[in-house]
Amino acid sequence: MYLSNPRNVKRLAILGRVNMTLSKRGDYVVRSALCLARAFGVGESRKIREVVAEMGVPQTFASQILAELVRAGLAVSRAGKEGGYRLSRAPDTVSVLEVVEAGEGPLRAERCALGDGPCRWQAVCPLHETWQAATGALREVLAATTLADLAERDRALELGLLQAPPDSHRQAPLEMEIDDLVQVEEGLEGLLRGLGQQGRMSRLLQAACTEVDALRLRLHPDWPTWSAGQVIAAVGTQCVTGTDGVEVPLSWEGTTVDGLPSHGEAHLQLRALDGERTELRIQGRFRPPVAPADRSDSQTQMELLSQALVRSFLRLTAKAVEDELVAQVRQAPGTAVLSR
Repeated sequence: MYLSNPRNVKRLAILGRVNMTLSKRGDYVVRSALCLARAFGVGESRKIREVVAEMGVPQTFASQILAELVRAGLAVSRAGKEGGYRLSRAPDTVSVLEVVEAGEGPLRAERCALGDGPCRWQAVCPLHETWQAATGALREVLAATTLADLAERDRALELGLLQAPPDSHRQAPLEMEIDDLVQVEEGLEGLLRGLGQQGRMSRLLQAACTEVDALRLRLHPDWPTWSAGQVIAAVGTQCVTGTDGVEVPLSWEGTTVDGLPSHGEAHLQLRALDGERTELRIQGRFRPPVAPADRSDSQTQMELLSQALVRSFLRLTAKAVEDELVAQVRQAPGTAVLSR
């Protein structure tokens, strides 16, 4: 289908095939709007770093993409510690057509689908009516679908309740279940404060990737590196407090120095053992950097590396929080320092 802006569409392919897809900008705008839709029901705003981590929007484009939603009147922004971006109205009142057009421009054909042709085509070509009907049908479908519909499907995918359609264009990526725990020599409240420090989770995950890459190098020096050039982590504010402790959502998006993506969705479970010790457990799924597909042992080795990454992350997290506690004790006047 030939849409309004040539930079945002695919040309007619050989033998008349048409490749229907969004441009990168349109893709990122829809992802960002979906992230805001998911947060709308709980009254939360989303920081740029959270959109980056949750939806895989490149850090370099995230502010521009969110600004597109603001300019289109679909989102509002507020500065400050408690600020961020949020939808300007409820997701069930925002159509996918509005979101797509915020990134792609108006979805309508502005030139003849067949281009220049014989003299008898000077005013209109034989494909015109069909093309206009197809464009109108696309607009109707997008207008009839709301952001709330997309958010509902997204949550179903997250919970594993929605199966891939038979005509899916994606191959299921390799995903690893992660589940590990560590004891931290810090009380529950102190550990929560430590986890919430801005940028700490990103730095710890990046350091864990570097450590695991040394193991990868020994096992498979021909595999792509796991060392991360960048990791953007988002620690959710929707903590669930129960009788056993606190559960904190964590998501991260990583890019290796070779440019390969990785992604994680997990929950950090904090359980107080006593006033000075807390059990920190991580459970979720991790999508590692892609390994060569022709190796029979690839999945086993990838599982080993994924487990090592989680173990390294937990160990580094515990050490960072404990070292901070020791530093605070040393700064307190007249307090003896106990070696750990």
